[in-house]
Amino acid sequence: MQTRGVAGSFPPGLGPRPVHPVPLGFVFRSRAKEEKAHADKATVTDSTQTRHPEAPKGRPTPKRSQAQTQRRSVANTSMTRKEAAKRQRDERRAAMERQRQALASGDERYLPARDKGPVRRFARDYVDSRFNIAEYFLPMAVVILVLSMIQVPQLQNVALLLWLVVIVMIVLDSLVTGFRLKKRLAERFPDDKRRGAVAYALMRSLQMRRLRLPKPQVKRGERP
Repeated sequence: MQTRGVAGSFPPGLGPRPVHPVPLGFVFRSRAKEEKAHADKATVTDSTQTRHPEAPKGRPTPKRSQAQTQRRSVANTSMTRKEAAKRQRDERRAAMERQRQALASGDERYLPARDKGPVRRFARDYVDSRFNIAEYFLPMAVVILVLSMIQVPQLQNVALLLWLVVIVMIVLDSLVTGFRLKKRLAERFPDDKRRGAVAYALMRSLQMRRLRLPKPQVKRGERP
């Protein structure tokens, strides 16, 4: 009678071969879990790499060609900034040239802020259309200074008297000009801002006519 083992019949002289059972978990293990495990392992491996100083945090070390490209881009950016600064200087220079031409021609578009507006224009025209004693202050001051330097008592007394006369005449003329201009501005521009216009006109009256900026646009005696 032949003896049968669990695995069936065996050749003579040989015992039953050991059976290695395959775990069911290995057979039915999902592929998603394996991929996740490989991804976690790759992340750990990447995190142990040395980060390049120029590389962003959390990214792999860039190659040499990439680092050279980044350096070139930085150099190009610096050149672009230089060109932008040069362009800004050229624009400022062009704006100053336009402003200079506007001061000579009276073009309202490019005048400085203190000279813009119909109120300031009227104040300039009002002063330019009148004869102002203050505009001759500088020539008279030179004459009086020369007289005061001469070592003659009579001439020095005359120079002192002229100083007093000139100062009194300039003050009176400025008061009359400011009062009349303020009245004209209130009649002409009742709803506009007129603050500082009278002082602006009086400062202009202290300058000689040919040296005033913006250049006078009206003649003497002409009604503004």
